[in-house]
Amino acid sequence: MLGLTQFVSLILVLTINVFSADVTGKISFSGASPKMPKIKMDADKTCNAMHSTSVSSEEVVVNANNTLKNVFVYVKEGAKPTAAPTVPVTISQKGCQYTPHVMGTQVGQPFVILNDDPTLHNVHSLAKSNAQFNNAQPIKGMKLNKKFDKPEVMVKFKCDVHNWMSAYVGVVNNSYYAVSNDNGSFTIKGLPAGNYTLEAWHEKYGTQQLKITVADKPVTADFNYSAK
Repeated sequence: MLGLTQFVSLILVLTINVFSADVTGKISFSGASPKMPKIKMDADKTCNAMHSTSVSSEEVVVNANNTLKNVFVYVKEGAKPTAAPTVPVTISQKGCQYTPHVMGTQVGQPFVILNDDPTLHNVHSLAKSNAQFNNAQPIKGMKLNKKFDKPEVMVKFKCDVHNWMSAYVGVVNNSYYAVSNDNGSFTIKGLPAGNYTLEAWHEKYGTQQLKITVADKPVTADFNYSAK
């Protein structure tokens, strides 16, 4: 017959094994929205011709509802590794910009870099924990197939041909991550019951952490950044 302590422990184990929930939140922004500089693409006539209007830096994107886009949110502490998907994620060079500007991938997941422009690009990763690579893509439609071997938040990408191009990739060892969208919201799906530390990363405004407990109901986890 189980004692009280053993019974409670069993219930906790069963809860952790059975329950999971989605974590949703918003990245609020307070203060004056910074004015992002316009990107000058005159150095490459092909790039310039692909835009009928001016293009702004994506370093800070404040949405109409005073939230931030392009914030990478992931489980920094508490999550176990999950199997890497076999379906690749893709970052494109389109309009002489990296798209998306911020994204995530898992350790071991196929990672595709596509040149979707009729001009030369040079894909240069500035990884610190993972191996760096520096590859030219002179032809539209060319693809590079890569993988990351270690977690790293974040890996910066640049193009040595076009100095205004940059992107950031969060490499994690599980599927529990998301990037805030056009209304500042994010969803991390199916996080097992337990205690976790979430971290939000932004290119200009840095990182914030939030402790959460997941059981059998959806969890709300909101972050707030302020103008500097």
